[in-house]
Amino acid sequence: MTTTFENFLNKFNEQQWLGVLTSVLPEIHEVDRNAAQIWFRFYPLELFRYLQTAENKEKAIQQFVMQGEYELKNQIDSSHRFLYGHRFWKETKDAINKHAENFEGANADLAHEIRRIAKAAAVAAKTDANLTVGITMVGLMTLVQVGFDAFKQSAGTVSIDAKTKNQSPQKIVEERAKDDSQGIFGFLKTIDKQWTVNYIDDTDSGKFRLMNDEEIASGAARDQSKNWVERDFRRGEGVIPVECRSAACGTCWVGVLGGAEKLSDVAPRERKQMKIFGYQQGEEAKPLMRLACQAKANGAVSIVIPPWNGVFGKKIYGGIADVTLEPATTSAAKLREAISTAMTDE
Repeated sequence: MTTTFENFLNKFNEQQWLGVLTSVLPEIHEVDRNAAQIWFRFYPLELFRYLQTAENKEKAIQQFVMQGEYELKNQIDSSHRFLYGHRFWKETKDAINKHAENFEGANADLAHEIRRIAKAAAVAAKTDANLTVGITMVGLMTLVQVGFDAFKQSAGTVSIDAKTKNQSPQKIVEERAKDDSQGIFGFLKTIDKQWTVNYIDDTDSGKFRLMNDEEIASGAARDQSKNWVERDFRRGEGVIPVECRSAACGTCWVGVLGGAEKLSDVAPRERKQMKIFGYQQGEEAKPLMRLACQAKANGAVSIVIPPWNGVFGKKIYGGIADVTLEPATTSAAKLREAISTAMTDE
């Protein structure tokens, strides 16, 4: 049995949710403006609904070459830890639960309901509502994909270290945009500039270095500070999962929390492949969703690494032409047949 509030939320499709997100975006603090948009691309509603209604879910997962943790039911309290609003998850979750239990307005306005819940969460957390709007939307979409019972029963745990928790949102925004000092001769074109990439994944936060105009994935591969494969079988080369270096596999997709303007423009191949993968990159020259093997940095950037990857764009969103994939490495070759099937199977 679903609640009245669940029935209300389930009326909206992915594009309607994204439309509401766009409408409330100015009300979200800058620290979470990109993060909220990225989260909704990490957990697309249409993919979830397709898998839930598939005649053979396991076969669909195989056809989509799904790898990693793509279901929200196993990460109710953790999928959004890269949002500043994660600090207020307990209060937001409680506000959503209370609102759901007392909801009666089947014909209510979704944006209005989001604002009401965000305001209640902000009062409880003794913070500003612009810091709870983003996490409220994330919480509501989580409820849609896991169901009210599972949502209500989760612990509401906040996973963030004390030092980071005490940082102000403005401080975090500033740090994301701050370029590394190149020394007193940094203005010279002959200087080999290096930039810091700050990353957040599902288990860790850290940094690695890039040479100027180097692809993000290349710099990530040099970081051998941890046993990455032990943490995630997809991480054979370093911090970021990589199966190729030619935009052919989709494993290295990332969200750009800060510094998107310092990355190279999207080339036609990356644009086309992102649509095939289904990652909803957008049409901007420097969007928030990138393939790390293609995006070159000319400044410091902050990214978040999704815990999964797949190839579902053609089946879920349609309107995508076939393309011949040419994986550049042996490890990527094993995906060639599966990816081709995922694109062409009807």
